[in-house]
Amino acid sequence: MLISLLLTIQHIGVALRRAWRDTEFRALTTLVLLTLALGTLFYHAVEGWGWLDSLYFCVITLATIGYGDFSPQTGAGKLFTIIYVFLGIGLLVAFFTQLAAALLEAQRELRARRTLRVRRIGRRRSRLTRDRERDGNATDGDSA
Repeated sequence: MLISLLLTIQHIGVALRRAWRDTEFRALTTLVLLTLALGTLFYHAVEGWGWLDSLYFCVITLATIGYGDFSPQTGAGKLFTIIYVFLGIGLLVAFFTQLAAALLEAQRELRARRTLRVRRIGRRRSRLTRDRERDGNATDGDSA
């Protein structure tokens, strides 16, 4: 179980490194972080929430979880949340779509490497078997 978790984390890390090479992914990451920062700043200033509570609300809202433990109480907060949700959810969908594509590509690449490795091992075994047979046949022919 732990090995599976560690391998999954490794695959996600590989996918993030692969995705980071793409300028579109870097731009999306920047926009997502800016959106979270802007929302956190807004809710801290307008709703009077603490920094952590503001960030928590932003993440929970954009992830469409919405536990209901926090909700904007001011008119400005409610209006901002409406706009924030429409823009932020679209950004998160685009971000996770790019990340999923990078993860799939990394898995394809890993499978291709494994396949090549298995083929190389198979070729080496075949060569060794042929060499042994040839050497064994040559020895049998010399003794006759």
